[in-house]
Amino acid sequence: MNIQPYILNEIKIPQFHTPISEVLKIFDVSAYSHLPVLQGDIYMGSIPVADARIFEPQQPVEEVQYALEGFFVRDTDNWIDVLHNFSKNDANLMPVLDENNQFLGYLELQDIMNLFTESPFLNNPGSIIVVEKGIKDYSFSEICQIVESNGTHVLGAFVSGTENDRTQITLKTGSVPLNAIFQTFRRYGYEVISQHPEDSFSSNLQDRSRYLDKYLNI
Repeated sequence: MNIQPYILNEIKIPQFHTPISEVLKIFDVSAYSHLPVLQGDIYMGSIPVADARIFEPQQPVEEVQYALEGFFVRDTDNWIDVLHNFSKNDANLMPVLDENNQFLGYLELQDIMNLFTESPFLNNPGSIIVVEKGIKDYSFSEICQIVESNGTHVLGAFVSGTENDRTQITLKTGSVPLNAIFQTFRRYGYEVISQHPEDSFSSNLQDRSRYLDKYLNI
């Protein structure tokens, strides 16, 4: 998904010579975690709001350039990579550079989050399934084959957890009866982690557990 339509240039970008007092004015009327800083047309890094508030107001940004954080994305980056950069840098504003390192503007986190919520993974009707298998044993091609062999498609899938050499995969399928999909996953050595009322295997285990509890309490 193309991020270029979401690049903004709505605030005055601080320069190296800009005093911290002017930077704080921008922070005061926005909810940004960082602001990009330029020297002419060259991107020098982003100043965090927490640092800006402890500097002397009359200082130019150049005197505190050691506090600048150098993160950015390219205008050709995928929105998922952009979202990862937001998370990795704990930021809600992301500078955007072109292939020649020209500063183009910035992205806001909320706009990129909206792209995610509008994706088929969240927006289309379907069912969420979480499965687990050994970290060296699972494959997305196998997961897709299992789902498609039961008459539907995978709308999205991602690794949602890794622990003790086991990997959890969260996937979204089209709206079909799920019990056959669960049984196929189990035949291929996957454990179905998510709970579903239509899972006959899980229901049978619960019935047996209740029976055992009743027997032990006699």
